[in-house]
Amino acid sequence: MDTRQRLELQETRQPIDATDADLSGSIFTNVSLAGAAFNDVKLTGASIRNACLSGARIEDANLSETRISQANLTRVAITDCATDGMTIDGILLSDLITAYRNRVGKDH
Repeated sequence: MDTRQRLELQETRQPIDATDADLSGSIFTNVSLAGAAFNDVKLTGASIRNACLSGARIEDANLSETRISQANLTRVAITDCATDGMTIDGILLSDLITAYRNRVGKDH
């Protein structure tokens, strides 16, 4: 039996500094975290729905096994990342890159 009490924050505007904290099982609904910083954070199994991550920066993150669907990826840039086994609409990214490079090579 979980004996932890749930902290409820409603209709508040105040930053939270959490260090060495376990907030597992927390629920955030209709919450603005604009400008928030997450450092050395475990989000394994987290669910993000109906979220605006526009302009977000994700660095040095383990996104393996992550599923992204129904997302606006306009102007998203992915650089210096391990992409082994990554697929887009079920097609291996490595195959897409190979096909692109073969096509570009033929066009020049």
